[in-house]
Amino acid sequence: MPDLTISGPEGRLEGRYHSQSNFDAPVALILHPHPAYGGTMNNKVVYRLYFTFYRLGFAVMRFNFRGVGRSQGRSEALEDGVGELSDAAAALDYLQTRNPNSKQCWVAGFSFGAWIGMQLLMRRPEINGFVAVAPPADKFDFSFLSPCPSSGIIINGTADEVANPEHILQLAERLQNQEGIEVEHRTIKGADHFFKGDGMDALSREVVRYVARQRASH
Repeated sequence: MPDLTISGPEGRLEGRYHSQSNFDAPVALILHPHPAYGGTMNNKVVYRLYFTFYRLGFAVMRFNFRGVGRSQGRSEALEDGVGELSDAAAALDYLQTRNPNSKQCWVAGFSFGAWIGMQLLMRRPEINGFVAVAPPADKFDFSFLSPCPSSGIIINGTADEVANPEHILQLAERLQNQEGIEVEHRTIKGADHFFKGDGMDALSREVVRYVARQRASH
């Protein structure tokens, strides 16, 4: 799991990158939760997503948004998140440069990272799959997903105390009504926002099931 530093819009961004041996491996970018509330690339959910995608054969990257860890710049997460979206775009550029023959590109985000990931999805047509874990649909505006350009999966716990499960359900239902894409919504019974205990393994199983099936169909 090599450490790396890439050039971001406001200076260096600290990250971790794991490659695959095959030249045309799919790629996945993993985005962490809200920096103002302790979110970093070493968050347990982010860490689990990172290695889940790696075990599925993806060249995978996670990184710290600006102002987090050794990443330079001033956080804009409490404002409009535009800076963090720019960081994500720079990280995806790096990932694609390292994997020019990749035919699949995925983005996965947890909480605030899911919001940023879905915005990145709208701006980068090469992204053809997403995993949104506990998207905080009651705290951030997801109305820009009209239409959502890619199929994906939304996963949340039924006991999430941070991202309201009812609002997540409403978001999923709205996306499921759009034509041309398929959006799954899976809930993990009893899991809180951070999928403590058995929730983490259940989250991994849902990601493996969905991503493996989608890869096999393409």
